[in-house]
Amino acid sequence: MKPALKAHLALFVVNAFYGANHILAKGVMPIYLTPNVFIAMRAVGATLLFWITKSFFIKESIERKDLLRIAICGFFGVANNQLFFFHGLSLSSSINASIIMTLNPIMVAILAYFILKESIGKVKLTGIIIGAVGAILLTLTAGTGKGDSVLGDFFLLINALSYGIYLVAVKPLMQKYSPLTVITYVFTFGMCYVLLFPPTLFDILTTDFLAIPAGIWAKIAFVVVGVTFLVYLLTVYALKQLTASVSSTYIYMQPVMVIFFSYVFVVFGISDDYSTTITLEKLLYMLLIFAGVFLVINPKMFKRS
Repeated sequence: MKPALKAHLALFVVNAFYGANHILAKGVMPIYLTPNVFIAMRAVGATLLFWITKSFFIKESIERKDLLRIAICGFFGVANNQLFFFHGLSLSSSINASIIMTLNPIMVAILAYFILKESIGKVKLTGIIIGAVGAILLTLTAGTGKGDSVLGDFFLLINALSYGIYLVAVKPLMQKYSPLTVITYVFTFGMCYVLLFPPTLFDILTTDFLAIPAGIWAKIAFVVVGVTFLVYLLTVYALKQLTASVSSTYIYMQPVMVIFFSYVFVVFGISDDYSTTITLEKLLYMLLIFAGVFLVINPKMFKRS
């Protein structure tokens, strides 16, 4: 199999995992774990796996002058990002979470303009406006259907913005160090932030871990090992073979995968039925956001030669 084809397959698996995560993680919270405990388990588990992997393959450390940037990346890319995502997902619907996540390329374009001084042409600006309209309309309708929440969608928007800040801030580090080194240090700082978050310790001490069924532990393991550790490794591999713009187009898959898994998991008794949260109105807003993201990541297609 050609390297480029392997990279495309890796990105497909990554976004399939993300789609399944929206369904499975929601089934764990808040009945068995609070979002804070789930995030702590994810951060600690993934950090340990990254350090073990790094110790076998890469003997590299971060220079002291870059630790501040690493700390910033750990806050926005792990702690803040995951706290708002899991709290948002626990309040809102899985389909809303996946649709809002597709705004990420738009967030990155806006942040790159202000932080990295990258230009925004007319096509990109049009895409940003279209995507923003779709996101605003989706958020305004939240609370009108089963499983929807205005606060939850707002948290998910902050999550997308936080991850966008991380992608912009981590770019210089990825050019200087091995991606695995960067991810390992970023998760280490992120884990510390999560564990130092005051409600986390209280939630851990009041969680009855012995009452968690084996099926729920399997879902937790999938999120920690699959959606965190393996997904980051597969993303790094794909980025070595494909451009960032090509990689970012796979984010369109997430809402599609959520719709797919919301029906499949119910058939096999893996999750509750969340299909009632999927409405025609949401799908239309999703297409509006898709159109905006497409313009942002493919501006050259619409420029006159």
